[in-house]
Amino acid sequence: MNSDNQNDQDPWGRKNQDDISFDDLIKKFSVMFSKQTSSGSNGSSGNNGMSFPTKKTFLYGFFGLLVIYASMCVYQLDSPERAVILRFGEYHEETGEGLNFMIAGVDEKYVENVALTRRYSQTANMLTKDENLVDVTVSVQYRIKNLKDFVLSVKDPESSLREATESSLRHVVGDNTLEETLTTGRETIAQDVDARLQSYLDLYQTGLVVQQVNIEKTDPPSAVKASFDDVVAAREDKVKLQNEAERYGLSIVPEARGRAFARIQAAEAYREEVVANAEGEVARFDKLLFEYQKAPKVTRDRLYLDAMQTLYSNSTKIMVDVEGGNNLMYLPIDKIIEQNRSQEDD
Repeated sequence: MNSDNQNDQDPWGRKNQDDISFDDLIKKFSVMFSKQTSSGSNGSSGNNGMSFPTKKTFLYGFFGLLVIYASMCVYQLDSPERAVILRFGEYHEETGEGLNFMIAGVDEKYVENVALTRRYSQTANMLTKDENLVDVTVSVQYRIKNLKDFVLSVKDPESSLREATESSLRHVVGDNTLEETLTTGRETIAQDVDARLQSYLDLYQTGLVVQQVNIEKTDPPSAVKASFDDVVAAREDKVKLQNEAERYGLSIVPEARGRAFARIQAAEAYREEVVANAEGEVARFDKLLFEYQKAPKVTRDRLYLDAMQTLYSNSTKIMVDVEGGNNLMYLPIDKIIEQNRSQEDD
């Protein structure tokens, strides 16, 4: 075939066309296949080969199977998904997001969502450190960290997770008393179970990672629950009364201290007043003594008059003894004063 024919004709001897139907392709492929068959049969006649309709059906089926097989070899994964490919039963590769290829019939594919957070919870009866029984409900949140280990290392990773959770919980609760398990120790128990459970999962190579462990509920056995509730109620009443006593103490103590301080201040003021009065009396007595030493009679008369003035000023009634008589004169000073006041008002 010359170069001109090569430029103007296609491999089947026809001129190049922009649009060639699938039937034309099948016919051309049949012609080539029949030529190869006839040449391979040592010059035998074409009656020994397949007829054209049979060849066409065979080719249609062949291309259909080829398309189906190709579709089985191509698969797509979303962003959180990962796939492990086994070739002849052995690990081949781990594929990620997007279109991927595998050999159908030879490779096995295991697809998992590695970003999905899974949850498992269980309730079990546990024995505490002080030999008491308690019902504990625990929940575990986890996800797949290593898909290869998840698929190949353990037959049932999630079953291993359940057994490891129960084992960890029994070990940790066995190191705590009943009161700690039911009240203040729940958070610590959850943290200890988390650490121990993860160590078990890593030891078994399950490919799982624990995200969070919660102790959702801790209850005593149903046979003693009523009695335990009474104990808890009594403990709560005790705490309540203690809090009320502390509040009362915080309110009454400052008031008592304030009153004590006020009394101390009043006592100190009274002491200072008494001392000042005493010192004033001493000073006055020293002055009187000095005056008495200069003029005793005058000083005595003055003291007498001052004493009588003080006495009479504090008395409203005066009895006067008349010399040489048997009668006493009564002077109602208070009445006289009131009468004088009324007259002044008029």
